[in-house]
Amino acid sequence: MSKNMRRTVLSLAVAAAALAALPGQASAADSKITIMVGGINKMVYLPAKLAEQLGYFKEEGLNVELQSQPAGVDAENELLAGAVQAVVGFYDHSIDLQTKGKEITAITILGQVPGEVELVGTKAAVNFKSMADAKGKTLGVTGLGSSTNFLTQYLASRHGITSKEFSVLPVGADNTFIAAMKQGRIDAGMTTEPTASQLLKTGDAQVLIDMRTVEGTVKALGGLYPASSVYVQRSWLNGHKDDAQKLARAFVKTLKFIHTHSAEQIADKMPKDYYGNNKPLYVQALNNSLPMYSPDGKMPKGGPETVLSVLAGFNPNVKGKHVDLSKTYTDEFVNQVK
Repeated sequence: MSKNMRRTVLSLAVAAAALAALPGQASAADSKITIMVGGINKMVYLPAKLAEQLGYFKEEGLNVELQSQPAGVDAENELLAGAVQAVVGFYDHSIDLQTKGKEITAITILGQVPGEVELVGTKAAVNFKSMADAKGKTLGVTGLGSSTNFLTQYLASRHGITSKEFSVLPVGADNTFIAAMKQGRIDAGMTTEPTASQLLKTGDAQVLIDMRTVEGTVKALGGLYPASSVYVQRSWLNGHKDDAQKLARAFVKTLKFIHTHSAEQIADKMPKDYYGNNKPLYVQALNNSLPMYSPDGKMPKGGPETVLSVLAGFNPNVKGKHVDLSKTYTDEFVNQVK
């Protein structure tokens, strides 16, 4: 190699090192982590976008891309196909997938309760006062096989109503859910914020069951129900513990931000298209949702058992199967966050 060529190579190496040292810049060696969110506009999954907006992924040296699927079951399929490295979705998928021979582990719990609301259409509310009145009705869920589907069946069963006594219609979330409710295609349905507050504000729906708070969830389900979480394939986790630790740290920092700031301050960090021309309604919906977020990312005591009891009753994949709950989540990484 000539002297001039050696100088050129050395200069390029120095330049690359200097670029890598810039604050907030991911080095070329950093691999990209794609996270699929089961409906990125849903407030139950707000920590994903908020972490990105706050720059916490970059602070950890992570190159994260957030993608969105309207239903958690679709996000799960993307993970299993290897198209993404992590999912922000409901923890119960980790239990369901274990019975199918898939090792999925939640590394951070974002929601200690579902954050779901069972809404009943205003017209239907005349004869629909509780889930005991679900017989013969059409109930909306995000998708068949989704968390909302199993929760709906469970809530009805607590009033002696079997899944054969009502109809379930997959209507997605956000605008498609709102349209289904307004058009009367569903009598009631399970959704999250900000969709719930939009329908309540227009007077098109009323709250039947509120699982946005600890109190409401315990009343409805008999215990805490860990819901939104960050989960990954065990095979990926075993080979990427450093990345898993960085992800956990970024999300725990985001949860702490949520619990130390007002709904208005949090909304100010979100992209404008999340609240459009009605920021006050978004802030109101966020205020309603704040109690659902975990304070520390840890699995709440007794949570996995509550989730398993719901799934074992209505998910044919889980019913009668042995599930090792200790493999469906780990606090190993959140415990190391100062």
